Amino acid sequence: MEMIQEHPDAAYLAADDVVDHGHPLVRETADALLRARGIPAAFCYQLLADDDGSNAVLHGLIALRRPGAAGWARLDPRGNKPGVDAQFTLDRERLAFPVRPELGELDYPGLYAAPHPAVLTALRGSADRRELWRNLPTGL
Repeated sequence: MEMIQEHPDAAYLAADDVVDHGHPLVRETADALLRARGIPAAFCYQLLADDDGSNAVLHGLIALRRPGAAGWARLDPRGNKPGVDAQFTLDRERLAFPVRPELGELDYPGLYAAPHPAVLTALRGSADRRELWRNLPTGL
């Protein structure tokens, strides 16, 4: 998929109140973090649904500028579990949930320097995971 970079690379290295890689506690554990190590990283999204096409919600991914290569690579920061094999490799994309266009799922091509406002509203306005699940955006 062709990714759409909307900002200069510096925006994907920025720290703010959400991506606070300059905070001392974050710096202490920053060996695994991309922006803190000078690697441009973006937020990107998929629209995923249940197996019958209902209950579509956004699923967040990250994308990184591939060191020494042109373009961006998407990866799923959620990690693996039984039945979910999301590995990061530079030669091919292996996401936890490939989209199923026949169910109305899609990959959004935008690369965001900060989380999408609709996502932040859901995260900040939800008291717990159960409430967040009900508040997840159904599109961008």
